[in-house]
Amino acid sequence: MFKSVRWKFITIYFLLVFMAMVIVGVFIIENLEKHQLKQVSDDMEYRIEEIVRSSAIQQDNWEKSRESIQTTISKWPLKTTETLYILSNSQIPEILASNNRKFQGRKAFECKLLNSALILSALDGQKVDAIISNFDRVNVKEKHLAYPVFNKVGEVKGIIYLVSDLKDVYATIDESKIILTQATLLALLITVFLGFFIARSITGPINDVTIKAEKMAKGDFDQFVEVKSDDEIGQLANMFNYLTKKLKETISEVYSEKSKMDTIFTYMADGVIAVNKDGEIIHANPIVLDLFGLSYDELSKKRYDDLVRPLNEKLTLEYIQKIDKWEGSEVIEYNSVIYRAKFAPFKNENGDYGGLIVVLQDITEQQKLENMRKEFVANVSHELKTPITTIKSYTETLLEGAIDDTQYSMQFLKVINNECDRMARIVRDLLQLSNLDFKQTKWNMTKISVKELIEETLKRTEIFAKEKRQSINVQIEENITEIFADKDGILQVILNIVSNAIKYTPEKGKIDISVKMENDNVVITVKDNGIGIPEKDLDRIFERFYRVDKARSRALGGTGLGLSIAKQIVEAHNGDIKIRSKYNVGTEVDIILPVVGV
Repeated sequence: MFKSVRWKFITIYFLLVFMAMVIVGVFIIENLEKHQLKQVSDDMEYRIEEIVRSSAIQQDNWEKSRESIQTTISKWPLKTTETLYILSNSQIPEILASNNRKFQGRKAFECKLLNSALILSALDGQKVDAIISNFDRVNVKEKHLAYPVFNKVGEVKGIIYLVSDLKDVYATIDESKIILTQATLLALLITVFLGFFIARSITGPINDVTIKAEKMAKGDFDQFVEVKSDDEIGQLANMFNYLTKKLKETISEVYSEKSKMDTIFTYMADGVIAVNKDGEIIHANPIVLDLFGLSYDELSKKRYDDLVRPLNEKLTLEYIQKIDKWEGSEVIEYNSVIYRAKFAPFKNENGDYGGLIVVLQDITEQQKLENMRKEFVANVSHELKTPITTIKSYTETLLEGAIDDTQYSMQFLKVINNECDRMARIVRDLLQLSNLDFKQTKWNMTKISVKELIEETLKRTEIFAKEKRQSINVQIEENITEIFADKDGILQVILNIVSNAIKYTPEKGKIDISVKMENDNVVITVKDNGIGIPEKDLDRIFERFYRVDKARSRALGGTGLGLSIAKQIVEAHNGDIKIRSKYNVGTEVDIILPVVGV
């Protein structure tokens, strides 16, 4: 009975509702607990801050004013579930006051109701809290909050330590769990009841189709199913009737389908060779003929093994029969083109292996992309390895004793900080590239004045140009139209290009920035007389982590990702970026962006 579709439907409904109720229950309980605990924490902090503002607590010497503090605490309106302690900042902290007077005058570390770790952290000036099991009642949890109070010179003069019993909070949570459990059981009961009737309405018509399909299997093709609805079951009935009508026609179309298959083999993008068990080529499409430069007649006269043995011995029929592995794939290279050769057997009418079909798939571009991926991974690993190695070595040196030498320790920490900043820049750029790759970047598209972008760029980069005594000349045509773009994104692109020009142009160099209209585009050109880029590197300049001079780029703080990001941003704005350069002469970069309305 439970193997039927009806009971499978009911089981699925049951499990779906059960899982949904469990997920919702867990979500509600977790959020309820977080909310309750946050409410307790907020209330505790609020009460402590009120106490801190009291005149007794404002006094600098708590030791002398302990009676005044005790009087204040005794009158303070605390909850019945809360216990307040005022601790001194002495060599051995003492409980100066408490709303429970029996603890007054006791040593704080000897009081098992207080947490020593929280006290020590508070003495260091940290506001800390924790949920701790009650010393006397293990199953009861308490919220502990240690709040340091500072004197006028910023030193900790004492601690306000507040403990709140959480039994009411967890009692509320337990009640919520019971209610959710009851709701889940009720929902499951209703699900089983409704699921039974829903499943029966689905499986009834399916049973009818099954009975008539059995009659068709025995040769009675005059079977039609009554269509009672327009849903999927009705569609199934319509399809059954359609199949019944078309079955005889299908038999006559088999020969036509064979012709279609021949056409597919002929015009498919991959090469296909079929050979019989004796190694004779019985079929080859034009891709294979072009690959080997043979006509079909010439190819059919050749033995398959003689044809493929020079490419890969493992593709020969002799080798396949020897190891008795009739299915697999091999990668071959022929005339500078890389192919993945997939082979599988076809069977004759007796069910035995009748021969082999080999499909040759051109994966040259795919292999190129895979190599680029591997190179990218290697570059990322290398870029992160260097700062990590530096951080590790300097950290080990500090741990071995150099930390006691103030001069060296500060120097080492600055190096570690710089390397961390470098890794952060790499990760930030990688995340931005990832967002650009997956179209997850949200652009704030507005009308932007290109002149304002250039002025903002100059404000941020002029100081670096002045340090190298470089001159920056700007020329903007009068008729420049506004562009419709994300201001921060385009500003990042221009800043990157101008910063690169400053970095790679020697002292007293010259940088020209011009803006002009070309057709319906604004063209921003940045030209320098710097070190330039060798011609062989121009095609790869936008690749990630690609550097013309790796040592110089790292020394100048580059991540190797700036131009890749710039290109992605410009292309996301339906623009383009072009680079022209001559080694030791200079570089010229065009940022091409469409104007508003285009």
